[in-house]
Amino acid sequence: MSGTALYLRLVRHVRPYWRVFALGVFGIIIVAATEPALPALLKPLLDGVFVEKNEAVIRWMPLLILGLFVIRGLAEYLAQFSLNWVGNRLVMDLRGVMFRKLLTLPARYYDDQASGNLISKLTFDVMQVTTAATSVLTAVFKDSLVIIGLLGWMLWLNWKLTLLSLVMAPVIVLVVRVISVKLRNSSRGVQRQMGDMTQVIQETIEGHRVVKLFGGQEYEQQRFDAQANNVRRQLMKQVAAAAASVPIVQFVAALALATIIYLATQQSNTAQITVGGFVSFITAMLMLTAPLKRVTSVNEPLQRGLAAAESVFALIDQAGEPDTGTADPGRARGDIRFERVSFAYGADGRQALDNIDLAIAPGETVALVGASGSGKTTLANLVPRFYTPTGGRILLDGDDISELKLAALRANIALVSQDVVLFNDTVAANIAYGAMNSLSRGEIIAAAEAAHAMEFIKQMPGGLDTMVGENGVKLSGGQRQRLAIARALLKNAPVLILDEATSALDTESERHVQAALEVLMRGRTTLVIAHRLSTIEKAHRIVVLDAGRIAESGSHAELLARNGKYAQLYRNQFQTEAA
Repeated sequence: MSGTALYLRLVRHVRPYWRVFALGVFGIIIVAATEPALPALLKPLLDGVFVEKNEAVIRWMPLLILGLFVIRGLAEYLAQFSLNWVGNRLVMDLRGVMFRKLLTLPARYYDDQASGNLISKLTFDVMQVTTAATSVLTAVFKDSLVIIGLLGWMLWLNWKLTLLSLVMAPVIVLVVRVISVKLRNSSRGVQRQMGDMTQVIQETIEGHRVVKLFGGQEYEQQRFDAQANNVRRQLMKQVAAAAASVPIVQFVAALALATIIYLATQQSNTAQITVGGFVSFITAMLMLTAPLKRVTSVNEPLQRGLAAAESVFALIDQAGEPDTGTADPGRARGDIRFERVSFAYGADGRQALDNIDLAIAPGETVALVGASGSGKTTLANLVPRFYTPTGGRILLDGDDISELKLAALRANIALVSQDVVLFNDTVAANIAYGAMNSLSRGEIIAAAEAAHAMEFIKQMPGGLDTMVGENGVKLSGGQRQRLAIARALLKNAPVLILDEATSALDTESERHVQAALEVLMRGRTTLVIAHRLSTIEKAHRIVVLDAGRIAESGSHAELLARNGKYAQLYRNQFQTEAA
């Protein structure tokens, strides 16, 4: 996207606040209009006071100067406050749009993106956009008006000298154009490196126990130092490009100023210009260098903001999860059918699932087992449409799930996984999460009791109102699992997915969790993914997956009697546990 298109899109986000923005622009116009007034006052001041000794000028001139600066100060305050208000609203709005987009992005997008880069977009990149949308626009607008006003005054005083001073304009434009490209490229580099550095920080914080236990402090320090140095180098490229533009512009302006001063002194010798006119002209020209410097310097934050806008809009423009379904099944019975379902990850087309045919009756518990990489989790992830099959279809109560509204489909599914996700909130808020937050306290307690969680919740200092910490850090693994089970119980969905819900627990915790799971699974269509085969012996049916295909299917006793892959997996695990 071109810089102009990016900028216009950015400005569209300012449109809802055009009244406040207009107020800021009004303040800018007043400030800009008063800028040429100072050199304009110098001519009557010098000629009227020191040459003509005019009493009226002597009496009123101090008051005029005082009034000028009072008006200028009020207008400056109005402009600064209004435009900063708009800028902060813009950042908040863009962050809101980006966060809403994050909530709708498909699982594939998260698979391909580092979380540190995504966090950097919402924290760092969006802040760079503010200067491009408001500060840069106002600086250019204000300083352009100042330049026009000062040039107008200079033309009125002496048009020949003014036209001569304009020879520096083409040189300044050329300098700005060359440096713009360098600034945009270095800004993109800063954003990339900032995302990488954020990723290192996040991984180190989340994995601090592993870092300490395996002596990874020096390695992580080296990773961080390398990324921090990359950020520094990219920032220095920005500084070098920005720093080069200002002295070049100032040198061109100084060259023109020196020439004009020489010619003006020649004119004063021939009485073509008065003392007041000469001082006023030189003052106006000196004042012209400051807005010219700001206009050329504004290119750095502009290019930085445009590069950030590219990053922000790239996220906003990502396609969300496809939700073309129109049907609402209401509360489903839980009849699930996989018809010749295939699925491939990535562009290489590697088949994770290959022509799966599987029917699960309402209320039936089906366990998926197999070696790592056999497709168990992939198959389960297709049911709530975290991924879309690349072949075949999945039916819920006879309806193709691709034709169901996404929210309606997921309202019928509950999930309990090995990696329990808890939020830094109260126990009650984590159980009654999301759409369930309006449920009563009694319903939350009933779900917690059914999940065997109230016995440890009662012992916590705040009970249900105790904060669990980041991802439940204050709880044990078994306690986190029981809260996840309570959440699933409270949802009361007819379809349940259990993804290795007891694989990382000790014997005592597993006993509690298994008892809670038996309550949860009652009367629900349940898809169980398990590595510990002892936990699924009571399943109605066990499906063995091998390289993305169904190798065999049956009850625990049937599969052991068949002496096939399941029996081999069972014997291997039993021998390992015994050893």
